[in-house]
Amino acid sequence: MLNSTFTEPDLTTFTGLDGLGLTAIGQYLGAAKAEILCHVTTPNPWCRTCGGEGTPRDTVTRRLAHQPFGWRPTVLVIKHRRYRCGHCQRVWREDLSRAAPERQKISRTGLAWALNGLVCQHLSVSRIAEGLGVTWNTANDAVLAEGQRLLIDDPARFSGVKVLGVDEHVWRHTRTGDKYVTVIVDLTAVRDGTGTARLLDMVPGRSKAVFKTWLAGQDDQWKQGIDVVAMDGFTGFKTAAAEELPHAVEVLDPFHVVKLGSEALDQTRQRVQREQHGRRGRKDDPLYKCRRTLTTGLSLATDKQKAKLEDLFTAPEYEPVQLVWSVYQKMVDAYRQPKPEIGRWSN
Repeated sequence: MLNSTFTEPDLTTFTGLDGLGLTAIGQYLGAAKAEILCHVTTPNPWCRTCGGEGTPRDTVTRRLAHQPFGWRPTVLVIKHRRYRCGHCQRVWREDLSRAAPERQKISRTGLAWALNGLVCQHLSVSRIAEGLGVTWNTANDAVLAEGQRLLIDDPARFSGVKVLGVDEHVWRHTRTGDKYVTVIVDLTAVRDGTGTARLLDMVPGRSKAVFKTWLAGQDDQWKQGIDVVAMDGFTGFKTAAAEELPHAVEVLDPFHVVKLGSEALDQTRQRVQREQHGRRGRKDDPLYKCRRTLTTGLSLATDKQKAKLEDLFTAPEYEPVQLVWSVYQKMVDAYRQPKPEIGRWSN
């Protein structure tokens, strides 16, 4: 930046400690991790029982994993005092609730970093644990507890939901336990163009009964406010929505609509391949060589890919593939239009 004004380095602000009620007073930078020595910014020596002024008794140390910088694990070494009340003899420590939840080994900033990495950056729990410098179990338990606090325990998370989205997700790859979970999201902001999807809940299993039970557990006023339910092609979700939300419109979400078009195009290509050659495609067969190019959006195709398609469609025996390909391209183009009315008109 031109004409920048530089100030003295501020370790407290750089590491985000001011938001935790802490002040950095020292640092140790090792090859494996960084340690930031800090204390409570505003001490509170007043007794929480009788209100009397306490006398400093001694100093104790609490260590918290913090947000990593440059993937170097960072540890907060917090020196905080213990006080004894001269009136009721009660002993207490300085309040660190702004820095971390009770009995937690990770700071609130570190928890926010871990949750963002898991949800938005698609990091594994192992990668998060490595960045924080803690064990896998510590990271996993902390992320689950923070997600519970921010999502499940939030009383306002169901507010303003008009468009509901439901889909299944493969949760585990082991032989024990439910393989799938039903994911329920709020798509209202996506429809209105004001934001992104918002996760509402995740329920073990994938069936009509799972989604129907979840809907039945919501209050009637909330269900009356749902206008649209977007889902994949699973009939169980459609039946559950029709029974619990009879006034709402059930639609396929764009991803699964395009996926169905892509599958139809691939099936047509394979059928024509067998009819013309009596076998599956091989690497030198024109249809097989174009299998990736056929599912590429025409607006994103290179000149080389377009030329390859033109050469392919000059053969009359490939006319069925060209017909399905043209429908698929119109479908993709419709969803890429900036305005829904233009997309509807283009089809």
